[in-house]
Amino acid sequence: MKLNKATGLLESVRYVPSPNCDARPLAESISLIVVHGISLPPGEYGGPWIDDLFVNRLDANAHPYFSEIAELRVSSHFLIRRDGEITQYVPVNMRAWHAGESCFNGRSACNDFSVGIELEGEDTVPYELVQYERLLELIELLMQAYPTIAADCIVGHADIAPGRKADPGPAFDWSYLRKKLATRLASSRDVDNT
Repeated sequence: MKLNKATGLLESVRYVPSPNCDARPLAESISLIVVHGISLPPGEYGGPWIDDLFVNRLDANAHPYFSEIAELRVSSHFLIRRDGEITQYVPVNMRAWHAGESCFNGRSACNDFSVGIELEGEDTVPYELVQYERLLELIELLMQAYPTIAADCIVGHADIAPGRKADPGPAFDWSYLRKKLATRLASSRDVDNT
């Protein structure tokens, strides 16, 4: 996996362009990664519905739940499916509309300075090991491309919108992610120092 910083696109992943994005504020640098959880309809995996939501073509009549969300204009930079497939919707150098009303370390409007990564899943169902592996690869790649992202600036949607959002939920293993990320980053530094 390789990120083209000029285009903001990951090479070798499926790209489904979302219109739900705009330019980041000029003075903003990417310094936050927000992990989300999503399944459409809730509890179902693998269908076309997440793509449809993020490109504004979700059929409100296809499922009762969709009538509540079909008019939303939302997106994320990436989705990691249950099988590990990565889809990109918004170039990293653009602002995706994933965080909504949000605040991190006293800074509001987290969309301005963050990258949103959706994991296909539910708050109370364990995520797949391959999803963690792809997430770790993606985080490491983003941290290399944007040194302004610190390891403690990888949070869940619930952390930046408490009371409003709960994802990725209690089923997401933050300690596993942080331990594996620390190991990967240490290994990376060792290689850089040789």
